Amino acid sequence: MKFRKTVLILLLTWTATCVWAQADSARHWGASVSVNPGNLLKTKQYKGKYDIGSKKNISVVGEVSYATLPCDSDAFAADYNYPVFSAGVRYSVNNRISFHRIPDYDWENNTGVDYDSRAGNSLALYGKFNRTFFRSRHILFDGSLQMGAAYCHTLYDKNDNVDNDLIGSHINIYFGTGVYLTYMLMPEWGLRAGMEYWHLSNGALNRPNKGANFVGPVLGVSYMPYYKEVLRGRKSALNTSFDKYWFLNFTAGLGAKTLEEDWNESQWELSPEHPDFRTENFHLYMAYSAQADIMYRYARRWATGVGFDVNYGSYASRIEERDQQKHFTDKHSPWSAGISVKHQTYFHQISANVSLGYYFYREMGHRAKKVEKRYYETVGLQYHFPTLAGLALGFRVKAHLFKADYTELMLSCPIYLKKGAGTGR
Repeated sequence: MKFRKTVLILLLTWTATCVWAQADSARHWGASVSVNPGNLLKTKQYKGKYDIGSKKNISVVGEVSYATLPCDSDAFAADYNYPVFSAGVRYSVNNRISFHRIPDYDWENNTGVDYDSRAGNSLALYGKFNRTFFRSRHILFDGSLQMGAAYCHTLYDKNDNVDNDLIGSHINIYFGTGVYLTYMLMPEWGLRAGMEYWHLSNGALNRPNKGANFVGPVLGVSYMPYYKEVLRGRKSALNTSFDKYWFLNFTAGLGAKTLEEDWNESQWELSPEHPDFRTENFHLYMAYSAQADIMYRYARRWATGVGFDVNYGSYASRIEERDQQKHFTDKHSPWSAGISVKHQTYFHQISANVSLGYYFYREMGHRAKKVEKRYYETVGLQYHFPTLAGLALGFRVKAHLFKADYTELMLSCPIYLKKGAGTGR
C-alpha cells in the first residue's frame, strides 16, 4: 500500500510539473519518472561470512528538472554544454534482501541467531546534476551526479535484526551516479534507459556502517519542453573566455566519528552477559583538520592543485587503551599528516571537491596499521559566499579506500594571487 501511494504521489507531481512547464515562457522546467531494479553489491567483507538471500531491490524515482538554456546568457551553463539540475525522490523497496551471519573464528564469545536479518525500505531526497555528452534531434547521451539524504526504515537492531550491519542509523548520506541514453519519441518526450549506482551510508557517525551499495538498470519517461531550444542554441554567441589564476586555499574542519574498534568489541569480544554486548549506542568522538593548498584555476569550472593536510583525532587515546589491553605494541598519536592532489569543480557559487592523499605520518594503532592503506580520499560540497570574497562553507567525508573515516563541516578561505581574481564565479 505504501509503495502504491508513493507511485501515485510521483505521478501527480510529474503531471503538475508538465502543466507548469507549458505555461513557462522560457520552458526551463521538465520532469521524469522511472523504475530502477537494483542489485546489492556484495563486497569482500561478506566473503565466507554471510549467507545473503535475494540481493535484488526495486526503486521508483521521480524528478523535477530545471534546464539551463542558451537564452540565459550564462557562461557557466555554456561551459557545461547546458546542464540540467533536478530535485528527485527515490523510494526503494529493499525488504527482500536478507542476511545471516555464518559463525567463524571472529565470534569468540558470540553466538549466532536463528533468524534472517533484513534490509529495510528507504526514501531518498537528492539534488542532481546532469551533464550532456551528446545530443541530436533524436538521441541524448548524458551522465549524472546525485547527492542528498535518505531515511532508512529498518536498521541494525540487537534484538531482531542483528546481522544487518549495512545501516546503523535512520538518516544517511545518499550518493548516486549514472549514465543514460534517451530516445526522443516526440519533440518534448523521451524514453530514457541507463545504468545507475547509488550508495547509502551514515559517514561513520554511527555503527554499524558497512554501507549499502546498489547498481542496476533504469527505464523511464522524460518530459523535456526545453529540448528543441537547447538543440538550436549556439554557444558561439556568448563570450566564454576566462582569465586563469592561482590562489591559496586554507580550510579548517570540525568532524565526528564513531570507532569501528568499539563496534568490533561489542560484536565479537564481549560475552552475552555484558551490558554493551551488541550495543546500538556508540560514543561520538571529535576530529579536527586543517589544510593549506595551492590551486590553479585554469577554467571557469575547474581548479586543480596540491595541499598539505593535518588531522587531529581525539579518539587516539581510546584506541591506545584498547590496544594495551590486547598487549599490542603499535605506536599511537592523535596527529596525522599527509600531502594530497585536489580538484574542485564550480558552478556559480557551488563547488564540489575531491582529493587523493598520502600519509607521511600516521600512528593510529594496531587496527589502522593492519587494514588502512597509506592513502586517503575526501569528497565534499561547498557554497561560496559572493559578498565574503569567496569564503566557503560546506561538508566533506574523509575515507580510506572508499570506507568512511569521519564526516566534517569545513570552512575555507581563498587568497587570490592575481588582482581581481575570484570575481568571475
